[in-house]
Amino acid sequence: MKITLKAALALGAILALPATAMADEIAVIVKTTNSNFWQNVNKGASAAVEGSEHTMSFDGPAAESAVADQVNMVDNAVNRGVAGIVLAPSDPEALIPAVKRANESGIPVAIIDSALGEGGAGTFQTFLSTDNCAAGKLAATKMIEATGGEGKVAVMSYVAGVGSEIGRVGCFVEEIKANSKIEIVGPYYSQSQMATALNQTTDVLAANPDLVGIFGANEPTAVGMGRAIQQAGKAGQIVAIGFDGNEDLQAFVKDGTLTGTLVQGSFQMGELGVKAVLDLVGGNSVEPQIDTGVVFVTKENIDSDEAKNVLY
Repeated sequence: MKITLKAALALGAILALPATAMADEIAVIVKTTNSNFWQNVNKGASAAVEGSEHTMSFDGPAAESAVADQVNMVDNAVNRGVAGIVLAPSDPEALIPAVKRANESGIPVAIIDSALGEGGAGTFQTFLSTDNCAAGKLAATKMIEATGGEGKVAVMSYVAGVGSEIGRVGCFVEEIKANSKIEIVGPYYSQSQMATALNQTTDVLAANPDLVGIFGANEPTAVGMGRAIQQAGKAGQIVAIGFDGNEDLQAFVKDGTLTGTLVQGSFQMGELGVKAVLDLVGGNSVEPQIDTGVVFVTKENIDSDEAKNVLY
């Protein structure tokens, strides 16, 4: 194989780089870059690294279901010797080996949004997330209040088995069953694809004309759900609760398509995640678990400071 002089010189320059060339980098790896929620995490992470002696990279697969791609991204970050990793794992089990490799390489890891499986215990230093079970229970409480606690309620979920989904949707269903006479329809899994959620919701609405409520458990799912409700002419006729707070969901709250939406502190996940890694790199300790909070945003409070601080 022939190597041109130009290529050889470039290779030589790379090999001549000091071993610390990548040691300044904080790698932020999320579930997908194709979501305003994760782009808001990016903004928070960028704000945290600004003014520090470190750089930041931001990466994620094209879709949340592309778990193998995310595993490769973590492995690549470990191979290039980054200073630290902020990771939102798309799968609680599949990411464990890659996080273990980071730990064995002395790279601190902050997990955000979704937990690793039990086998990952001790391989990361801190976990930052919404208390998804508490958020799911809050969504259920609001649903029970708005529907009177009777009738059919559909659950439009995203990726089965993801840590955030287990808490968020699992606790929603548990709270509904424990404290109401509501019949649960679903859950249905959109794979975090808006178009899939739209089609699924359209089918659910058609098959259940007596539906009194519906819960969309993450951003793309809730957006698809909202659009389907509008297309079916059901806006304002059923209790619809979303999750997350991009511009589409804010518009649905304002026009009454959604009764409300639960919004996580996505900016805070990125900001506090990077700050935690910077603390760890600097030899300081951090709390093992950090709650980044959730706000129930409705037409009545959408212009409040509390809502504005989490909407994006």
